[in-house]
Amino acid sequence: MADIRIYGDPILRKNAGSITVFDDELKAFVKQMKEDMYKSDGVGLAAPQVGRSIRLSVVDPTGGEEEPYVLINPEIFYFSKEEEDYNEGCLSVPDITLQIKRPSVISVRAKDEMGNEYTLEKIEGLLARAIQHETDHLNGILFVDRASVVRRQLISGKLKKLAKSHHNKSKA
Repeated sequence: MADIRIYGDPILRKNAGSITVFDDELKAFVKQMKEDMYKSDGVGLAAPQVGRSIRLSVVDPTGGEEEPYVLINPEIFYFSKEEEDYNEGCLSVPDITLQIKRPSVISVRAKDEMGNEYTLEKIEGLLARAIQHETDHLNGILFVDRASVVRRQLISGKLKKLAKSHHNKSKA
């Protein structure tokens, strides 16, 4: 299992690069990411979270009941005006959950690991939220960035500890 990068790791703040080559190495990496997501009890996982700054995420809001979505170079092209609050967490920001407001319905275009383009139209619920969360990772945005100023101030001490522990671990 790959090490999940934790808050404070600079790769989590980078804008990930597009994927142009769909080869066996990419397919093997996608397979590993799916395994890592399930082993970590995640609903989604983005490549930067496992140390690769490429535009790839895997999402499965069903907990393994259905095949996970592979989103390569995802582009969300529709956001509903209606938004909803939901308690979010993140494997890269352990032990912190926050109410985050996001559009309740989205449409996304992406490619799978074979390079086939597909579209998910007007999706909602946990799938829509997870795709927005993971796409944020590809743009160097963490869910804590979307929290209200008050909520961010309330967790600032925890975030500083996470960043410090990452800094100390990377020196070792």
